[in-house]
Amino acid sequence: MKPILYAHPLSSYCQKVLVALYENDTPFEYRALDQGGHMDELAARWPMKRFPVLVDGGRTVIEASTIVEHLRLQHPGRQRLIPDDPEAALEVRMLDRFFDNYVSTPQQKCVLDALRPEGSRDPAGVADARAMLETAYAWLDVHMATRTWAAGDDFSLADCGAAPFLFYAQWTHAIPDAHAHVHAYRQRLLARPAFARAVDEARPYRHLFPLARIED
Repeated sequence: MKPILYAHPLSSYCQKVLVALYENDTPFEYRALDQGGHMDELAARWPMKRFPVLVDGGRTVIEASTIVEHLRLQHPGRQRLIPDDPEAALEVRMLDRFFDNYVSTPQQKCVLDALRPEGSRDPAGVADARAMLETAYAWLDVHMATRTWAAGDDFSLADCGAAPFLFYAQWTHAIPDAHAHVHAYRQRLLARPAFARAVDEARPYRHLFPLARIED
């Protein structure tokens, strides 16, 4: 049986998994959470109600990075998103954590705050999140000066996450023009067919994004 993915097209973490699936043309059943009954199915399997969630052979797999790791083991394809070499794999996993913790987390802080009612917003927390994004952009610009992809020459798990995270981060807190290497990397990610497909699938839902910087 094909694995089943519970996901929403606009979610950056769902796009991270979708990129991994599309990179390897992995057959799967897509249960979009904006369609009837699928959220109830997800909640029955994972009461936290966070997504994406993958169901494969009776196993429920949570968290985007773990799902990509599972796909590597159970549905390997032509694109090795996590290298077999332990040292190279460590680099990929380190960069994956960088994009999760220092790009996605502060970016989502800004978005979630914008969704709150005026009286319950957290301007100090948002200022801290924006400062973290500035620091992350600066570090990444130096890091990408001599690289094509986040962990070197090969597209990897780290790039699966970087693609949607940098995509939305630019809308939320614009990457400074001076960080030319980050902008070039973001454009390479947008040109990657697997991510371009995820972006196109999310276009009908862009009105749900609460911040105004929508350019791509």
